[in-house]
Amino acid sequence: MDTDVTAPRALVVMGVAGSGKTTVAALLAGRLGASFAEGDDFHSPENVAKMAAGHALDDADRLPWLRGIRDWFAAELAAGRSAVVPCSALRRDYRELLETAGPPGTVRFVHLTGSYDLLRTRIQGRAGHFMKPEMLDGQLATLEPLADDEPGFAVDVAPRPDQIVDEILRLLDPEDH
Repeated sequence: MDTDVTAPRALVVMGVAGSGKTTVAALLAGRLGASFAEGDDFHSPENVAKMAAGHALDDADRLPWLRGIRDWFAAELAAGRSAVVPCSALRRDYRELLETAGPPGTVRFVHLTGSYDLLRTRIQGRAGHFMKPEMLDGQLATLEPLADDEPGFAVDVAPRPDQIVDEILRLLDPEDH
């Protein structure tokens, strides 16, 4: 394994809607001095309209979105920059596609987890977001939690965002920060 502590890394802050992916990812990027991109910005206008109408995306909708995130990660890594993106990455095959952004071990996943009630409450409290509370059930049904052989770990989202980032930094390998 690469022992260069300055090697760039890509971190995907993953989880279902309401887990705080964007907030945590932005704070994490700031703490690491890494590039940040909002995963939702890689969605096509058609995907956003579909979700805003309360319809779940299918794999054909998600593939160009995931490829866009992967390609952005690859460009950041090629430029020698670490990067962080919030992205639901609900299924293992989606994560496997994102991992192709760089050499093995370069892309890591931080799975934000929380209780159903907490997640639903957070979604209901959002103003102007395309994700509807009723779509949470579909995301939870689709979610394939990180397997033991995947590069990453889970973190509970009940604490404050700064505490969540502290925990992520504690759990990351020393070579990641």
